[in-house]
Amino acid sequence: MSQIIFQVLRGMEVFFLLYLLLYASYLFLSVAMGAWRLYRLDRMRAIKNELKHEFYFPVSILVPAHNEEVTILDNVQSLLKLDYQLYEVIVVDDGSRDNTSQVLIDYFHMKEVSRPIRLSIPCKAIKAVYEAPDTRIRLTLLRKENGGKGDALNAGINASQYPYFLCIDADSVLQWDSLERIVQPVMEDDDVVAVGGLIRVAQCIRFSPGEGVNAHRELSYHLPWNFLTCMQVMEYDRSFLASRILLDGFNGNLIISGAFGLFKKNVVIAAGGYATDVLGEDMELVAKLHAYCRNNMERYSIRYEPNAVCWSQAPSTLPDLFKQRRRWHIGLFQCITRYRFMLLKSRFGMVGTVSYLYYLLYELYSPIIEVIGLAGMVTAAVVGMLNTTFMLRFYLLFAVYSSILTITAFFQRIYTQNIRISRQDVFRACIMCLIENIFFRFVFDFIRLNAFLGYRKNKETWGTIKRVRHNEAR
Repeated sequence: MSQIIFQVLRGMEVFFLLYLLLYASYLFLSVAMGAWRLYRLDRMRAIKNELKHEFYFPVSILVPAHNEEVTILDNVQSLLKLDYQLYEVIVVDDGSRDNTSQVLIDYFHMKEVSRPIRLSIPCKAIKAVYEAPDTRIRLTLLRKENGGKGDALNAGINASQYPYFLCIDADSVLQWDSLERIVQPVMEDDDVVAVGGLIRVAQCIRFSPGEGVNAHRELSYHLPWNFLTCMQVMEYDRSFLASRILLDGFNGNLIISGAFGLFKKNVVIAAGGYATDVLGEDMELVAKLHAYCRNNMERYSIRYEPNAVCWSQAPSTLPDLFKQRRRWHIGLFQCITRYRFMLLKSRFGMVGTVSYLYYLLYELYSPIIEVIGLAGMVTAAVVGMLNTTFMLRFYLLFAVYSSILTITAFFQRIYTQNIRISRQDVFRACIMCLIENIFFRFVFDFIRLNAFLGYRKNKETWGTIKRVRHNEAR
């Protein structure tokens, strides 16, 4: 019996060493490639060797909103100040029970209009359409029955008049040049059907109000004092620098954040639009576009543009963080299982191998794998097979290694966006990177494991997260 336990523990030891070695190699490769690409893009801007144009792709910006009266006005005001000439803004009030619509109607003096909308994609009934009479950019408000975020976006697609649409969360704010940045991959390649942007934590910044063309163009940056929010700053910067840029190198991105993504409308409509029966409608749509284009043998590209920046509010309390990450993990589970036919199929290329396997092993099943690893360590300690000193040194080395990669990603973002930070923030960032890798990952493991255990109960539960106005979020 003891020999069997010994062999099992020895096998677990080999597995976890390989598991961590592959993950560490992936992190190093992705962060190194991400930093190099950002450096090259920054050098191109410095020598004026970037795409300049006097024409614009027309874009419809869709803002799904459900009970967002606190943040919706800041969001729309920022969208109306973008440095872009040809776009429209469509806010979709998805059955809000608060004053989301009334806030916009009162501020912009919006009037109800009789406007027919062609239902290219099925969606819940639209009750009313409002338009603002005095804005430079066409601003439309749809009030509809509640159907979820995917259904709200489908309604916005139906109401949009331009061939490309951009979706953005109601609690997010775009930088003044974000729209111009995110359309550049489309201008470079006609085969691009979707582009993802960079999401950063909004609690870090304050925009200077400004006037006219200078409005919203300058920002001050400071790491938030809230511990959980600061942890997420580190996590976001590593995630969007690392895996997104690496996967972009072979058209392998499976996720475009629902907070900021550009899509080609006719392809999305042909693929069936957003799913309304999943919590991760953003990842589901990207996987659907991969499947649709490859099954129909259409040339396509799904890109990531790291210089298009969206500032989005991160949860500032543990219950809100729990709701958000549980929803994300349930959405990931639903998408991975729905598109399991991609796995290791030749027609899906590296999307079905590298991308799918990464999200399967290192995102979806990582909490289960790590819990099994901890259980194996406890068992080894009980039977006297655990070299405690070696394990502590190994884990500390891995934590320091991961922290170095995280801090590299953080400062790379600071450098490429020409943001100035204080010495105090530099010190706090270094400390937070270490704490995030030693402590925060176990919080995430607990949340994601809970998502697995409570899947049947919570598979249709969105959860409500507290919002604050952007100038009050720190």
